[in-house]
Amino acid sequence: MARRLLSIVIPSYNEQGNIEHTAEVVTRIMQENNIPFEMVFVNDGSTDKTWDKLTELCRVNPHAVAVNFSRNFGKEAAIFAGLKTARGDAVVLMDCDLQHPPETIVEMYDIWSNNDIDIVEGRKKSRGKEKGIYKAFSIWFYKLIGDSSGLDMRDASDFKLLDRSVVDSLNEMPERLTFFRAMSSWVGFKTEKVYFEVAERAEGESKWSVKALFDYAVNSITSFTSAPLYMIMGIGIITFIISVILGIQTLVNKLLGQSAAGFSTVIILQLLTSSIIMFSLGIIGHYLAKIYEEIKKRPRFIIRSVIRNGREQSGEKDDT
Repeated sequence: MARRLLSIVIPSYNEQGNIEHTAEVVTRIMQENNIPFEMVFVNDGSTDKTWDKLTELCRVNPHAVAVNFSRNFGKEAAIFAGLKTARGDAVVLMDCDLQHPPETIVEMYDIWSNNDIDIVEGRKKSRGKEKGIYKAFSIWFYKLIGDSSGLDMRDASDFKLLDRSVVDSLNEMPERLTFFRAMSSWVGFKTEKVYFEVAERAEGESKWSVKALFDYAVNSITSFTSAPLYMIMGIGIITFIISVILGIQTLVNKLLGQSAAGFSTVIILQLLTSSIIMFSLGIIGHYLAKIYEEIKKRPRFIIRSVIRNGREQSGEKDDT
């Protein structure tokens, strides 16, 4: 049976030191295993020489395709630009720093080719030498997403193989604010899991700061689930119960002539309720901002140019 084309989408942001090595390793492994493939690198508005490296790569490697954004739109946009550009019967998402081991792609491809499987999901055996704060943050984040959405997001990653039918389904989804890891699980389809060890970065450092991770978590949660809005209702119910208990206590003390002097309790209650109200308004405001972003219907990304088969052509905006 003829081997089907595999597209490997590789979002790239300031990865000038990894482009050549990543392309070399992926090309070697795919050729050794007789897998027809293309590598779709998406330059997410890099400020270093990433695009120059990709331009040169496309001249010497016939398997390389390069997509160049007009500016930095973020990894989520780069993923979906890669999905739209990819022409393979299946698509694999992987990081440019080789922390997603290319050898695992062969295992994914064989599972997909030999079985009635639509998604082969890479799960982390461990998180490597990741700092403790990042591990704790990730555990909390995926537990919150899993509990609020009903999806199993434990040890989830972007490293997965998607059949063309899954890719087409994702490309048809109209929202501008996306969370690929959850969306690729939400669409359903038959899924198989493979496990991999997170490798050391081939070169450079992670682009994710604590602030960036926090922003990513907040945006991902509010883009994919309405759980925080229901949390406001829960806080309101708890506050109401506390208020009823304190009200009864105050009334009993008043009737017994044991009312406490001063306003300490009143001040504490006012501070508590005011904080809860402001926190709740902040959550509601964030969701309103998300709605505002969606109804503007701006494109998720704008492609300045694409290099395929060694030829550069002008790009286009996302028309989802």
